[in-house]
Amino acid sequence: MQPLKALTALSGLVLLASLTAATSATSSASAHDTRDARAAHDVSAASAASAAAAPECADGTTVTTSRGQVCGTAANGVRAWLGIPYAQPPVGPLRWAPPRPASAWTDTLRATERGSPCPQTDLLGNASENEDCLKLNVVAPDSAREGSRLAVMVEFHGGGFRFGTPGDGSHLARSGSVIHVGVGYRLGVMGFLTHAGFGRNAGNYALRDQQEALRWVAREIAGFGGDPGNVTIFGASAGGSSVCAHTASPTAKGLFHKGIAQSGEYNSLRGVNTSWQPQDCKSVLPTQAEARERGERFATALGCPAESRAAAACLRAKPIKDLLAQAGDGLGADSGTQAPVVDGEVLTASPAQAFAEGRVNKVALMRGVGRDEVQLAPADTREDYERLVREQYGPLAGQVFARYPLARFPAPAPFIAYRTIVADSNSVCPALLNDERLARRIPVYAFQVDNTDAPPLFFVDQTKPNGAFHISELPFLYSPVAEMNANQRAFGAQLTAQWTGFARTGSPVVDGTPHWPRYTRSDPAVLSLAPAGDSVATREIARQHHCAFWNEHTPYAD
Repeated sequence: MQPLKALTALSGLVLLASLTAATSATSSASAHDTRDARAAHDVSAASAASAAAAPECADGTTVTTSRGQVCGTAANGVRAWLGIPYAQPPVGPLRWAPPRPASAWTDTLRATERGSPCPQTDLLGNASENEDCLKLNVVAPDSAREGSRLAVMVEFHGGGFRFGTPGDGSHLARSGSVIHVGVGYRLGVMGFLTHAGFGRNAGNYALRDQQEALRWVAREIAGFGGDPGNVTIFGASAGGSSVCAHTASPTAKGLFHKGIAQSGEYNSLRGVNTSWQPQDCKSVLPTQAEARERGERFATALGCPAESRAAAACLRAKPIKDLLAQAGDGLGADSGTQAPVVDGEVLTASPAQAFAEGRVNKVALMRGVGRDEVQLAPADTREDYERLVREQYGPLAGQVFARYPLARFPAPAPFIAYRTIVADSNSVCPALLNDERLARRIPVYAFQVDNTDAPPLFFVDQTKPNGAFHISELPFLYSPVAEMNANQRAFGAQLTAQWTGFARTGSPVVDGTPHWPRYTRSDPAVLSLAPAGDSVATREIARQHHCAFWNEHTPYAD
């Protein structure tokens, strides 16, 4: 299994080929500004021309927004509006700048095709160099009309903040009677690069994009039949990390009312990250100064001058393909910042620190991870097991070996033992600790996915016992999974009811679901999500996963 692929199964959709928005540098700042304005105009014009050439709209789908009318498609019990711009293309002077609301249009916008993926390399078949990607998709039950006031579920896709595209919300909209909004946002260095030339609170442009999309929802969703006063944000992996970030973000206050964080704890506990830069719900995020230093190294590696304003102009003039090539996998010293930072505005602290200190927005949350989450390379031999434990846990290795002896695991023991250690230390125990911190201030419903027979995703080695692996519940939210057995079909129906029920009512206890008590310090109940209607609340997870030990070494431990 390639560890880098483990967060990227969220968006396996095959999308349209992207347009290239590469530009070239000029010799003076004034010429650069002129070129930037022209580039922004050209991208907007290309976007408008593409929309005009989109397939015809279905009758009865025209909606009036504050920017102009849009029309969409209608099929299979849902109506959909795809590729609606919520912000201006982030090109020219808007590269590495806060998003600006989309410009108005005059003709009815044919929102019948998905927007381009945001710039990313070809890992999921979604390679793109098109920066005109700040668009969203709205999917509503066929019966929804203006005035319906249905609950709204806004999804931030996963992919380690480097990959992915919005998922298809048709199943949730149709089965749960909700409005689904899927958001495209800037990724990798385009979404997070920090440099002194970009301003005082540079970075976190991806999170700013997501918040701009939430402002669009507040302004426009009523026209599609949604209730702007009942908005739930949700996502898996980096999407779950996004939910944590907005829960802690002062600039997200009032933009949403509930959140569902799936697999939002996945980074390496001890900081030996071999897949992603620090980014998850428990991580110590880089400071502005640390991120700026990485940005300066990134700019220098691309041949940009040292002076801040000149470096910013140089970076904004670089072709997107050069920026993606220099960014690489995000783990090199000169790869720039490709994940959230403590910028002093969007994030004034790492989410886990904010949780520990009670500095959170007043929202209700559903949170959980898979029992057997792994985001690191597997151990196939005893030698692998011993080497990887020492690599990841350093001075703690002896204590880890004592708590997870190979003799206590069935064959293939090295694989299962290391899988268990990584899941306990990186996901299960940090998630429970964050649940406890959050529950002191806001309503929390905690879950653990215990489904060991979920449909295998492409990154899973089916010859290995992967257990309840990372984001294994996600396919059930995208379709009824009709080809699965009866136990799994019941599981899918339950998850759909719980996710959409929470969005509608603020509680995951609705018809067709088991009792799910709130997580509190006095009653740390976690719902074990199991197939065949066998989900049950348990208070034993922390003890079973050695959380007393791991919590001593988690960032911001009490």
